[in-house]
Amino acid sequence: MLYKFTKMHGIGNDYIYINCFEQKVENPSKLAIELSPRSFSVGSDGVILICPSDIADAKMRIFNADGSEGKMCGNGIRCVGKYIYDTGIAKKPVVKIDTLSGVKTLQLQIEDGICVGATVDMGKAILECAKIPVRLPMETAIAVPQTFRGIQYLITCVSMGNPHCVVFRDEINSIDLEHTGRIFETCHLFPDSVNTEFVKPIGKNEIAMRVWERGSGETLACGTGACAAAVAAVLNGICEKGKDITVHLRGGDLTINYTDERVLMTGPAVKVFDGTVEAD
Repeated sequence: MLYKFTKMHGIGNDYIYINCFEQKVENPSKLAIELSPRSFSVGSDGVILICPSDIADAKMRIFNADGSEGKMCGNGIRCVGKYIYDTGIAKKPVVKIDTLSGVKTLQLQIEDGICVGATVDMGKAILECAKIPVRLPMETAIAVPQTFRGIQYLITCVSMGNPHCVVFRDEINSIDLEHTGRIFETCHLFPDSVNTEFVKPIGKNEIAMRVWERGSGETLACGTGACAAAVAAVLNGICEKGKDITVHLRGGDLTINYTDERVLMTGPAVKVFDGTVEAD
């Protein structure tokens, strides 16, 4: 079949977006596996379907590079907001997107009639171990010592609609994330697998991070991961609650603001190109 698609990215976290208002995708898991490999196909961190919704302006379905379906993608949802605004599906500055983690509200940033970014209300951070989920005996996991393959880490666990494990380090560039990320992703502590963020405090309300995303490997950016890292930084006394926190990722920067009621994420959304691809 021939599929029309749009390639977009949020600070380097790139997906192939397919407009399912106009076309059907029978097997999105298989399509993600086929189209995601870099150098061999379109290349991406996965495929995102933009679908009709009865309760929002559009519905987002996320399929990682390995074909698994994700619940939420912070960088992806900004691009979905851009797509439905720029194409006229929902030509308004505030849009709602239906996800497997609930309906999210986006305040779009419009310049010269084009959406260039958004602030996303990501909802409340989930801290209860049973709800993340993480198999630990305490109610919340904040700086809990755990050993992975003989190395001890202090882990802080957060869900932003998907599970995250945050580790603070003085240095993150030398980490063999291909090796270490897989160890965390497949650890028995995380029954639904896990995204892992290695985070370096830089200054007041400023952190840097690298991320290993379950199903996709290391990516240049992860919106839910940046939210989880900022929440963890507040819980560990590194950053201030209710203040803008700058998160430096390999693909660029996001601004996160964490309160007890919600987490706000602000960042860009960029269209790369439109295309047509033949796939099974």
